[in-house]
Amino acid sequence: MESSDGTMSVDVSEAAILLVDDNEQNLELMQAYLEDLGCEVRMAEDGVAAMEAIEQCQPDLMLLDVMMPRMSGFEVCQRIKSQPSTRDIIIIMVTALNEVGDFERAVECGTNDFIAKPVNKIELLARVRSLLEQRMDRKRSDQVGPDVRPRAADIEGLLDEGDRIMPPPVEEDAEAE
Repeated sequence: MESSDGTMSVDVSEAAILLVDDNEQNLELMQAYLEDLGCEVRMAEDGVAAMEAIEQCQPDLMLLDVMMPRMSGFEVCQRIKSQPSTRDIIIIMVTALNEVGDFERAVECGTNDFIAKPVNKIELLARVRSLLEQRMDRKRSDQVGPDVRPRAADIEGLLDEGDRIMPPPVEEDAEAE
C-alpha cells in the first residue's frame, strides 16, 4: 500500500487496540478517532479489566489512562512490560499529568509513548499508526524468521556492473575451493 508521500505504508487494519480509561466519554471519543484506522478496537474501564482483557485476547497496542481506580496505568504498564508473553504490547499512556516526574515514572514502567489530554485526533492517529506499522512489520518478520536465505536465482540478479552486491550462495563457495 502506497502512502500519499510515495512511501510504502503497512496495513494496520488487522491490528487490535485496547483502550483503557475509567471515563466512558474518553473511551467513546478515542474509539471514534480510531475508526479511520480500520482496526479492531476493544475497551476496558480500568486497569483490572485491562489485565483481564489481555488474558482473553492480546492487543497489539494499548492506549492507557494513567489515573484510574483499582489499578493505575503505571501499575498496568509495569505488569505488562515485566512479562515475556506481553512485553511486546505497545503502550501509549494517555494522561492529564504533565509533571516531569510523571513522565519519568511512565518511562520507568516501560511505556512506548505519551499523549496528553485533551487528546488531539491528528496526533493520536499519527502516533498510533506509526507504532502499529512498526509492530505489524515486526510481527511479519517474526513469522518469516531470520534464517530465510534468498534463492540463488535472486542473488544472481543482484549484480552492479559485474560486482556482486551480496555474497555468493553457499553452493558457489563450496565449488570455488
